[in-house]
Amino acid sequence: MLVVVSDTHGTDSHRLDGRTLDAVREADLVIHAGDLMTETVLDAFHDETDRLLAVYGNNDDRATRDRIPDARVVEYGGLRFAVTHTQRGGATALSLFGRERDADAVIFGHSHKPEVETTGEVQLLNPGSHADPRRYRPAHAELEPVADAENPTLRGRLVAPSGEVYEQFRLSQRRVSE
Repeated sequence: MLVVVSDTHGTDSHRLDGRTLDAVREADLVIHAGDLMTETVLDAFHDETDRLLAVYGNNDDRATRDRIPDARVVEYGGLRFAVTHTQRGGATALSLFGRERDADAVIFGHSHKPEVETTGEVQLLNPGSHADPRRYRPAHAELEPVADAENPTLRGRLVAPSGEVYEQFRLSQRRVSE
């Protein structure tokens, strides 16, 4: 299982609890889409999993920025993800960011709004924030490979720390396989 979190906005802990904490511990891979805030929070995530790949966000301190990149490409379940915290220009800029990296989907954060857009050339996934949801629901994303799909596909869900699943979706490979 791939677990995606973002926008922790912590100073001294990962602020994970409930299903979100369990999912991070169970995951094959965890992606954090930025705004951990401090190196202490980054270390707290590493204490829960050795399978963390993160990017930094606009609120991350210098020590955190020195340890993780501002963008990266991650492959999981046959899909390629371009990961960033945000891109000026909204969905259009995020799609361009993904196309430039030959990605099937872009994982991003920043808005704290959990959302999925699967209709474009490049699919978009924002897991929201598990710890600082602001005016949105607290959330993280869980994705698992679909074994019988014709092309690589991940079954996804947006999940609250309480364990409530409130949106389900699928992400599929959009690139032409060589």
